[in-house]
Amino acid sequence: MNITKESVDALNAIVKVDIVADDYKEKVTEVLNSYRKTANIPGFRKGHVPMGMVRKQYGKAVMIDEVNKLLQESLNKFLVEEKLDILGNPLPKVNENFSWDAEKFSFEFELGLAPEFDVDLKSKKVKQYNIVATDELIDKEVENIQTRYGKLVTLEAADEDANITGTFVNEEKGINKKSTFSVSDLKGKKNENKVIGAKVGDVIELETKKLFEDDHKLQYILGVSHDEAHDLDVTVTLTVEEVAKTEKADLDQELLDKLFPDGSVTTVTELKDKIKEDAEKQFQQQADQQLLNAVVEALVENTKFDLPKEFLQKWLQTAGEKELTSEEAASEYEKSEKGLRYQLIEGKIMKDNDIKIDYTELVEYAKGFIRVQMAQFGNTNPEEKELEDIAGRILSNQEEARRLQEQLVSQKLVGFFKENMEFDTKEVSYEEFIKEVYNIDGK
Repeated sequence: MNITKESVDALNAIVKVDIVADDYKEKVTEVLNSYRKTANIPGFRKGHVPMGMVRKQYGKAVMIDEVNKLLQESLNKFLVEEKLDILGNPLPKVNENFSWDAEKFSFEFELGLAPEFDVDLKSKKVKQYNIVATDELIDKEVENIQTRYGKLVTLEAADEDANITGTFVNEEKGINKKSTFSVSDLKGKKNENKVIGAKVGDVIELETKKLFEDDHKLQYILGVSHDEAHDLDVTVTLTVEEVAKTEKADLDQELLDKLFPDGSVTTVTELKDKIKEDAEKQFQQQADQQLLNAVVEALVENTKFDLPKEFLQKWLQTAGEKELTSEEAASEYEKSEKGLRYQLIEGKIMKDNDIKIDYTELVEYAKGFIRVQMAQFGNTNPEEKELEDIAGRILSNQEEARRLQEQLVSQKLVGFFKENMEFDTKEVSYEEFIKEVYNIDGK
């Protein structure tokens, strides 16, 4: 057997594999002997079928199978030994004159080669956000805590802070639903004025259009579908059955002890410091994701190299479950080119800077996620063996393991970029961050 590589250009090559009978005949004979021992052919005892008959019946099919196995194994071995960094998979070239009856078989494969390039981490400054928890946000969270730990008191009549429970009815639309809503959820003074002062037993008519600040509330308040909620414009009657409001808990030692049984927070100032710390820790995750996105954009834009475009489009035609037309493959290439470019850039950065992930690191990373989830359910001090067992089960799922590995790689890369790139840093509130990065109101 002989394997050679011919370079077409810097990004394309042809590999030729020549196979002769001596390369596969011993294996073919071995397989046919095994067939002979088990073949069931009328007129012959099992194991006594003449080899000539076995070879005549099965010889060509076995030969083709063994040649294909040898071809795949030798091609893969050649690519590894030659250290060829290929994109996609080798594509067999069609030979119109090929025949399985020939003495010698020649196969050719097209290769798309990964480009060589350098990554300049300092060619362009990327904007980095430092998200801070404002006093307004902290005070709002303190108020939320007081509300959560407050007590419900019955009111004689609804005020602007009241929660009203009652049954909404519209016979035409089949609405008959008992629900609870807050007066503060209503949209506009007109709707508020209709319910403020309401008492148990009162019947109030309300228009569903622009009833709540969030149209989606109509879904569970009235029990209608998502599509109905957006366009619903009918009159409903509300029969008031209960009027109450939450009396906020006092910011005293009793509340702090409920929040922090370990005694780590003993004053309102310490509570606010803790809220600020926890909030900014969560904000950091979003800021890091934004930073990674911005770095990816910058690196793809500033790192110039060519790709074997024609080869990749041809490969995409047969790479998926469904074969694509040349037009579909070209469209798919356009959609995936940016991702491929960053994948190559990321791989080079990790290789050049020895950024690696081993299984032990992945286990520790998984355990960190598990600790956070268990803490949310009150288990703040799980045993190490329990963490190890859960992490092992999670990582035995290939999809979950891949997802965690990608997250860990991203985390390592963000750390690397922070150490090796220059940024334009901007301090913002969370609302400012959401508005500036995603162009939506964060309030």
